[in-house]
This record gives sequence, structure tokens and C-alpha cells, in this order.
Amino acid sequence: MLWTILLMVSGLLALVMLYSSRTRKKNEPPLVKGFIPWLGHALEFGKDAAKFLARMKQKHGDIFTVRVCGHYITVLLDPNSYDAVLDDTASLDFSRYAQVLKQRIFNLRLPNHNPDTERAWMEQHFHGPSLARLSSSMHLHLQTLLREEERSCIPAEWRQDGLFSLCYSLLFRAGYLTLFGTEKSNNVTELAAVYKEFRKFDGLLTKLARSTLKQEEKRTASLSQERLWELLSPAWLSRGKGSESIDHGSDSSSWQQSYLRHLQREGVDTEMQRRAMLLQLWATQGNAGPAAFWLLGFLLTNPEAMRAVKEELRGLALQEDGSLQHHLLDTLEHHSTPVFDSVLSETLRLTAAALINREVIQNTTLRLASGQEYHLRQGDRVCLFPFLSPQMDPQIHHEPQTFQYDRFLNADGTEKKKFYKNGERLKYYTMPWGADKNMCVGRHFAVSGIKQFAFMVLSRLDLELCDPTATVPPVNPSRYGFGMLQPDGDLEVHYRLKTLH
Repeated sequence: MLWTILLMVSGLLALVMLYSSRTRKKNEPPLVKGFIPWLGHALEFGKDAAKFLARMKQKHGDIFTVRVCGHYITVLLDPNSYDAVLDDTASLDFSRYAQVLKQRIFNLRLPNHNPDTERAWMEQHFHGPSLARLSSSMHLHLQTLLREEERSCIPAEWRQDGLFSLCYSLLFRAGYLTLFGTEKSNNVTELAAVYKEFRKFDGLLTKLARSTLKQEEKRTASLSQERLWELLSPAWLSRGKGSESIDHGSDSSSWQQSYLRHLQREGVDTEMQRRAMLLQLWATQGNAGPAAFWLLGFLLTNPEAMRAVKEELRGLALQEDGSLQHHLLDTLEHHSTPVFDSVLSETLRLTAAALINREVIQNTTLRLASGQEYHLRQGDRVCLFPFLSPQMDPQIHHEPQTFQYDRFLNADGTEKKKFYKNGERLKYYTMPWGADKNMCVGRHFAVSGIKQFAFMVLSRLDLELCDPTATVPPVNPSRYGFGMLQPDGDLEVHYRLKTLH
């Protein structure tokens, strides 16, 4: 028994020494292993990735390799060189690590998953006529939910709420009804239950991804997952009837039904279909509410920006003979809103913070825009962090930490698309949706929903800060790498129905 224990300890020490003995070879990026064997810089990375990577960039430049939990991650922070990573599909793979995260976060295994097939399916639904139908449905649900808020408001009486809570709740519920809506989901109690469980699950998402849950948190996450799988599954799927319960010939089937048909074509079993619903719920509803919070929060704390947006809103109403509310969606689709668009772009620049990961599946050479070449080892990962560069790069954006509502406007009021670094025009100057063929498929639907929501709120409600001197709360640093950032705290607001003159 003693010899067995000694052999196990010796084996573990040998593994630690193996992982700790890596040295930088010729033409490899600077290697930053950290002082803790195997763990490396995992704690710093998980606590505040932006702060840690900014420090590494200052010390090592635009490319370096860090050790995190036994893995070696090469971080590239030169936006002019991003295409060298994004376009290399022979040596760099994006699906393997995505599958790892799906397993960790959603307990989801899709062994026959084909990213290209899924993207093609998504594009059918988030472009063209299908997008128009989804945007129209979103508009109707937002109107209905806001009317419910209005009915609970006594004219001229102020109501108080946290802005994050208000935005997340309304946009989540409207988006859920649009994509997952069934007769039972229109039940107020059922809708509230889905939202409550989703917020619980979302609050633990980063710990799930990093496998750092405490015992009680594991139990909470597991219970939330089980409850959401149950709530999101149509009755016929919960009973295990499968594909025969879907009307394959129906053109009026819901987005959810269409997604289930896609999964069935991919050979996904019933249990994994249920779990995939939660993945799609988070992917489609996890970012719009936080984005709307930051946008309205920046407007409320920047009076000049609020005046400019409201002036644009009044201009739209005049073009529609004062009947903007009755034709809001058509108006937004047929009239430009450059001021609002700039505000949204600036909001996303400051708060969209996804990490773009690729796994190195064979030894390769990465050639940067500067002409320098770096060797990448098979089994390592490559990571791009657009939040840090280009979005927060002071050489690209003056005073990048500051909200400037007109940053993406030219002097003549048109959209500004020309940004430079070291005298060279940039292809990527902000990347909230990714880039090129890797861009988020649902971005147009997300923008439409956020825009409709913001214009409805600003045109129907008097919305003010409870404390006129309040500022937007700081970000929760643990959310870096997972799409839209969320606040560490909330911004208290009060609102009432606008008085009609």
C-alpha cells in the first residue's frame, strides 16, 4: 500500500515537472509560466483577464504565451494580424474548445456537431424574410410587456427599479417569447420561472466554464439546469416522442421547432436536444439585456448624449407625423439613426469582451502584419482579445476608457469608419460581433431588439437617475471573455409614464 502511494506521488511529481519544464524555443513568443506549477496564471486570468492581459501586453508586447491550468495559451493583441488567425482553418480549430465549454457549462455533448451546417441553419433564420418576421414578433412582445409595465404605473407617479434588472427582465422575456414562445410560455408564472432560473444559472456561468464551483454552487447550478431543461422542452419532447411530433411540412413552426428539427437531422438524441435548448437560450438572450443596460446607463449619465439621442427620436416622430409609436419598427428600418448607432457602437466598444479561441491542431508558423514570424506548438491554444485591442487601445481610440457618444460619427453626421494606428488604417477598430465569416449570425436581430427597446423606453417613459450624481457601476471583472460584460452592482432609476400634451 505504501509503495503504491509513493509511486502515485512520484508520478504526480513527474507530471508537474514535465509541465513546469517547458522552455521557450527559437522563434516562439515570449513564455510566461508563472510561479505556481501547472496552475500558472490561472487565478489572475480568471479574476480579471483584462487587467492581467494588459499587464502582459505592456511587458511583452502584442504576442506572448501564458500557462493556465497546464495549458499554454498564445495571446495575440495586434488587430492588424488577427486575420492570420481567423483565416487559418488548416492549423487552427475553433470547434474543439467550444465543445469543451459546452460540456462544462451545459452538460451538452454533440459528437457529430458540424459548425458549418449549424451556421447555415442560423443564417436562414437571422437574415432576410425570417429576420423580418423575428424582428416583428420581438416588436409585438416588447410592446405587450411595456404595456403591462404601463398598466401597473399610476399616471404621474414615479416607480423605482434597478436599471440592469429592468432591462434584462424586459428584453429577456421578449426575446424568449419570440424564439421559444408556445402557448404555455405566454403564462406569466411560467415566464417568470424561466427568467428567475436563467438569472441563477447565468450568475454561475463563468465558474462553470472554469470548473471553480464550490459544492453548494454545484448543487444550485445543477438544479437550475434541470429546471431550465424541463421548462424549455416542449411537452412532446419531454415525453420522449421525438421527431414524429414535429410537423415537418409546416412553414409556420416556431424558431425552437426548427432548431429541434436541425438537431434531429444531426442525429442528436432527445436528452441532448433538451440540453441544447439551454445553450441556445443563453446564446440568444444572455447579451441583449446587459447591452441595453449599459446603453441607457451611459445616456443617463451623459446628458449631452441623451439630448442628442432624444433629438434624433423627435426627428423620427416628426417624419411620421407624430405617430412614431404606431410604426416604430417600420420607421427604424426605413430611416437612418446615426446618433443612436454611434451610441450603440461606443457602448459595445466599452462593454463587449469576448475571447476568440483557436486550438493549434498541428505545428504552424504565425506570420504577423509586421513581418515577424512565430512558431506555434500543436496542443496549445491561440487567443484574441479584441476588447483590449483594438477596442481599448489608446493609439486607436482617444481616451478609450471614456464614453464618447459621437466617437463613431463624422463631422457631417455620417458613420465614421476610418480609424488609424501608427498612420495605418485599420480593418478592425471595434469587434463586438467577431469578424468576417466568424461574425455573430444573430447580430442584426440583437441590434434590432436593443434599438426597439431603447426607443420605446425613451419615447414612452420619463426615465431618470434616482441620484443625479450617480455614475455607471464598474464591471464585474469575472465576466471578461463571455460576451457582454455585466455590472458589479446596479444603477437605481425611477420612471413614470410620459405626460401627453
